[in-house]
Amino acid sequence: MKIPEWMKTPTQIGATALVLLGILLFFGLEFNLALAASIAAVCAGLSYKYPRGALWAFLIYMPFGGTVNYWVGNGDILFHLLYIPALVAIFQSYRQQNLPIPIARPLILPLWLLLGFCLLTFLAVNGYDQLVFQTGSNFLMGIVGLKTLLGYIPLILCAHYLIRSKQEFFFLTRLHVVLALICCGLGLLQYLFLSIGICAGTDHLSGEDLFRATLDYKCLVGGSLVFSPSQNMIRLPGTFVAHWQWSWFLIANAFFTLASALNDPSKPWRAVSWFAIASLWLATVVSGRGIATAFVPTVTLLLLLLLVNRKRAIWIEVGFASIIVMFGALYPGMLKERLDSFIPLWNAARDFILREFGFAIRENIGLLGLGLGRATNSARIFGDTILIETYYPKLLVEIGPLGVLAFLGLVTTLTVLTFKAWRSLRDKSLRGYGLCFWIFIFLISYNTYYYPLDINPIAVYYWLFVGVTFKLTELEEESSDRLL
Repeated sequence: MKIPEWMKTPTQIGATALVLLGILLFFGLEFNLALAASIAAVCAGLSYKYPRGALWAFLIYMPFGGTVNYWVGNGDILFHLLYIPALVAIFQSYRQQNLPIPIARPLILPLWLLLGFCLLTFLAVNGYDQLVFQTGSNFLMGIVGLKTLLGYIPLILCAHYLIRSKQEFFFLTRLHVVLALICCGLGLLQYLFLSIGICAGTDHLSGEDLFRATLDYKCLVGGSLVFSPSQNMIRLPGTFVAHWQWSWFLIANAFFTLASALNDPSKPWRAVSWFAIASLWLATVVSGRGIATAFVPTVTLLLLLLLVNRKRAIWIEVGFASIIVMFGALYPGMLKERLDSFIPLWNAARDFILREFGFAIRENIGLLGLGLGRATNSARIFGDTILIETYYPKLLVEIGPLGVLAFLGLVTTLTVLTFKAWRSLRDKSLRGYGLCFWIFIFLISYNTYYYPLDINPIAVYYWLFVGVTFKLTELEEESSDRLL
């Protein structure tokens, strides 16, 4: 029987993986490790051969990576096996076709400046520390820091490659609506299981353990959590590794789902998007995260004011108010606790940021910083790291004031270019999407509370939707050309 063309490469990759499995077992590697290596080879091979499919799989898998990490293991490895081979294939595709890399000309200088300062820090600081002090693995720490800072910038290119038509653009936006519904549903189930005792939670512990997130009591999905309602202390991770990642997922999807609710050309999908927004609000309230409780309603109401005529906005706001009233009637204590804690949390966040900036300035960092990866949690296996939990102080410590200025130059350029891209749109629905994406980009560009740009989901969503916003202008031009 003749093998179809589309099956030849998967068959070859599978056969290669089996041969690799046999070789590894022959040389005495444990079966579990040998199998994991073979599966990794299959994933990398398929991602390289089918980069567009790998990118879609990458976006679908990303919100569930934390769950895989702690329930199955090696979640981060699979994440990178979907992204990196696909990225290599995309670059090769442009090279083989002699096509220029689609990057806006004003971005070239800021990108080179940031890369230049990062490489200078890597060689002059990480390299010096490695050669002179020879403590830890400063080179490897620098590589991890460089990857964390710059590793997802190519998603701007990937977005351009992935979205070829309006249909694929709407597939992307609807995919995020579905992912938001699934993840919020799982997050609400997580809260329900903890509330009715299917999962133990942390309320039975004592002392500091009542307030400390732990993996020992993970529930249904995600990673470490705190569930001590007797102490008004709830921090749920949803489907992610940590609760603050979950809060930023909720914030990001407030932009994406509302954009679909107001601008999707399909009425059924607009209805599904409104349902997704309601689930986001509920998941936000039960998550226990103050920043999500502050930003998700604020983002929703701000975008409604900007995108909807006043008469329609009033009815939508009445709907949201009804949801809040019903929730308050069912869970009055929880709603009161969230509202009462908002101002103290805001003040604490402000003081925390100022304290972190003060610490970074007192560290005598010099012009090039203390080295890439020096304040990156994922680099701690290669040497001593400094715990800094706000983004720009963290950059200040790692790459110094010159590097921070270069990074600010890059994100400011992106903010200006995406603003111009949005303002140039004439298609009403695309223009609505563009505004939602631009406000999201603006918020993340200058946010310094924690470090969402260092880790999923924001590290992916920010750079991806920068590329998508640029692509909107091309989609509008293609639609206009078809009409002529």
